[in-house]
Amino acid sequence: MPERTDRRVILLIVSLASFLTPFEFSAVNVAMPDISRSLSAGAVALGWVATAYLLSSAVFLVPFGRLADISGRKRNFIRGVALLVSGSLLCALAPNIGLLILFRVLQGAGEAMLASSAPAIVTSAFPPPERGRALGLNVAATYIGLSLGPFLGGILTQHLGWRSIFLVNVPLGILILGLVFLKMRRQEWIETPGARFDWPGAVVYAVGLVALMYGFSTLPALRSIALLVFGALALIGFLVRQLRVTSPLLDLALFRTSRAFTFSNLAAFVNYCATAGTGMLLSLYLQYNRLLSAQQAGIVLIAQPVVQAALSPLAGQLSDRVQPRVVASIGMALTTLGLVVFAFLGAHTPMPAIVLTLVLHGLAFALFSSPNTNAVMSAVERRSYGVAAGTLATMRSTGQMFSVGIATLMFSLFIGHAKISAGNAARFLVSARYCFAIFAGLCLLGVFASLARGRSTAEPPATDAAAHPASD
Repeated sequence: MPERTDRRVILLIVSLASFLTPFEFSAVNVAMPDISRSLSAGAVALGWVATAYLLSSAVFLVPFGRLADISGRKRNFIRGVALLVSGSLLCALAPNIGLLILFRVLQGAGEAMLASSAPAIVTSAFPPPERGRALGLNVAATYIGLSLGPFLGGILTQHLGWRSIFLVNVPLGILILGLVFLKMRRQEWIETPGARFDWPGAVVYAVGLVALMYGFSTLPALRSIALLVFGALALIGFLVRQLRVTSPLLDLALFRTSRAFTFSNLAAFVNYCATAGTGMLLSLYLQYNRLLSAQQAGIVLIAQPVVQAALSPLAGQLSDRVQPRVVASIGMALTTLGLVVFAFLGAHTPMPAIVLTLVLHGLAFALFSSPNTNAVMSAVERRSYGVAAGTLATMRSTGQMFSVGIATLMFSLFIGHAKISAGNAARFLVSARYCFAIFAGLCLLGVFASLARGRSTAEPPATDAAAHPASD
C-alpha cells in the first residue's frame, strides 16, 4: 500500500479527474436552450444530448471495470482521460446536433474508463479505517464539479457560447495526464493478471443494454416493445453466459454472496434514476417558465451541489463509524421529501422555496452517495475492486439514463418534437411535474432497498496479491 504522502497525491489526481465529467454534465444542462437555438434541435433531440452520453457510459462501465482489473487500473484511468479530452474537443467542433450526439458517445466511453478506475484506485490505495473519508473527498470533487458546472457553465454559455463548455475539459485533462506521468510512475494495480477478457459477453451485454435503453427512450412508439423484449432477452443471455465462463466479465457470485453489495447497488440505481433528471428539468423551468438567463439559472442551481461538496467528506467519514445503510437511507428519505415538493412546482413558486429544496437535496445526496460507495467497495475482495466500481458506476449511469428517459418520454407525450419555448412553457411544466412525481415514488422504493442491505461487515480477506507491478 502506498505511503501516506503518495496516497494523498493519488487522491488529488483521481479527484481532479472525478471533477471533469460532472462539471460538464451539469454545465450542459444550463446550455441546453443555447444548443437548441444554435443547432435547431427539438425537445427529444435535446434529451439525446444527455442520453447518448449516459448510454455510452453504461454500456462500457462493466467491461472497462473488468479490463482495469486485468490490465491495470492506472492504465485504464489514463486511457479514460485521453478519450474524454478527445471527445470534448470534438463536441466543441460539432456542426450539427447529430454529430454532437455521436461525439457525446465518445465522451461517455471515456467517462466509463474513469468511473470504473477512480473508486478502485482510491480503495486500493487507502486502508479500511481511512477509506470512507478518502472516498468522501473523492465524491466531494464530483460535487464541486456539479457546483461549478451550472454557475461557470451559465457564464461561459452567455458570454462565449455553449461550445466553450466542452473546451474547458481539454487543458484540465492534459494537466491530469501530466500529473499521472510525473507523480504516479511507481504505482499500478493489476489484481487478475493474465485473466481472459470475455469479448463475446461484452458484445452481448452492449447490444442488450443499448436495445433496452433505446427502446425505453422511444416509448410510446410500437417498435419500443420489440426493442425492450430483445434487450431483455440479450441481457438474460449475458447473465447465463457469465455463469458458465471461467473468467466472467461480471462475477455474479458477488451478488449471491454479499447482500450488502447487491442492495447497495440497487439503492444506487434507484437513487440516480430518481434524481439525475432534476437538474435538466429545473434548468429548463428556470429559463423558460421563469425567464432567467443561463447565468442566473446556474446561480440558482448551484445551491444543491455546493451543499453536497461541503458535506460529502463528513458523510463518508461518518460511514466509517456508523452503518452505511443507516446514513444512506436517511439521505434517500430526504431526497424523497424534496422531490415531493418539486412535484407541486408552479409557474410562480417562490424562488427561496426552490433554493431551500435544492439545499435539502444537497444534504440528502451527500448522506447517500459516499456511504453507499463505501458499502459497495468494502463488500468485495481486492481482486474485484474494478468490477465493483464498474458495477456501481453502471447503476449510476443506467439510473441517470432512465431518469433522462423518463423526462424525454414526458416531453414526447406533452410537447412532442416541437422545441421547448416560452410559448409551450405551460405544457413543459406539466411534464416536469409528472417527472418529479414519478421520481418521488421511485426514491421512496429506494429507501426500502437501502435498508434491506443489512449490516455491513469488515472488508473480506484478500486472496490475491495487493498489487502486481506492470510496465506503463
